[in-house]
Amino acid sequence: MALVIFYTALKRFCFIYALFNLNQKYSLKNYYLSLLPKHRNSPVFIFNEKGAILFRNEASHKDLLEITSLESLSIKNPKEVAAKNTQDTIFFENKSTSYQVEIKEIQEEQLILAYFTDVTELITLNKEIEEMQRDVICAMGEIGETRSKETGNHVKRVALYSYKLAILYGLSQEDAALLQMASPMHDIGKIGIADAILNAPRKLTSEEFEVMKTHASLGYDMLKHSKKPILKAAAIVAGEHHEKWDGSGYPNAKAGEEIHIFGRITAVADVFDALASDRVYKKAWEMKDILNLFEKEKGKHFEPKLVTLLMENLEHFLEIKEQFKDL
Repeated sequence: MALVIFYTALKRFCFIYALFNLNQKYSLKNYYLSLLPKHRNSPVFIFNEKGAILFRNEASHKDLLEITSLESLSIKNPKEVAAKNTQDTIFFENKSTSYQVEIKEIQEEQLILAYFTDVTELITLNKEIEEMQRDVICAMGEIGETRSKETGNHVKRVALYSYKLAILYGLSQEDAALLQMASPMHDIGKIGIADAILNAPRKLTSEEFEVMKTHASLGYDMLKHSKKPILKAAAIVAGEHHEKWDGSGYPNAKAGEEIHIFGRITAVADVFDALASDRVYKKAWEMKDILNLFEKEKGKHFEPKLVTLLMENLEHFLEIKEQFKDL
């Protein structure tokens, strides 16, 4: 009899214990859900202070199964998130989908929340806008060069030379690409120069040369008011590509690192291409003569490091020259 009573009591205890754990499990899930935004159609994760997943909503099971910890989001030290005591935003690529991930820490509970928002369409649209901006800038640059009887390939070559020099110099991929997109506008100010000066088949008089020099400030003034990164970079390039390392350039006689790196790089790229190409007032120079001039102007017209990079990697620049040669 005592054994029956004990067995019955044990079953009741086990049932209550199981029910308690079940309720605890669902109470915990409901608590996690209460931390999330009202509209939970997008994936959401909750991590503990060590970066392990405590909870993931249903939306996260559809496309984000590869996320197994906070480290999967390239956050190796969860304490870095906690130390900020703020919200942070990162981007996460998953196959063909791009997510903006908002990281938020709940200090009291030692929890880290990650809200995923699908921004694929927005990023695609931004890329299309950037592509359109690049095409427009390149076309405008070609228009400026056409007025001075130069080919559209000049701006393409200068853009590619500038990109290569920027990478060799140590600029980031992002900055190098920005310079490549902006550099076709380096001579846009020439649209404000009279044809008689712009296309004179002879050496300009000192008075004419002073007028020609204004194309740098004209180009800068055309572009300086834009808040778009590409056009801001183009304004720098237009305004500073005739400044010289020793301070003897124009329009503002800047020297050394006072000249923006975009201007310093474009100066090398522009002169290299100008000397290697036929112009209305001259024939293309021999490469040995071009290299002699750069060696002579090292530390005067051009930053020494850029001249060294050009000469040590000449084969890459010659490949670009050949690929986009004038017909």
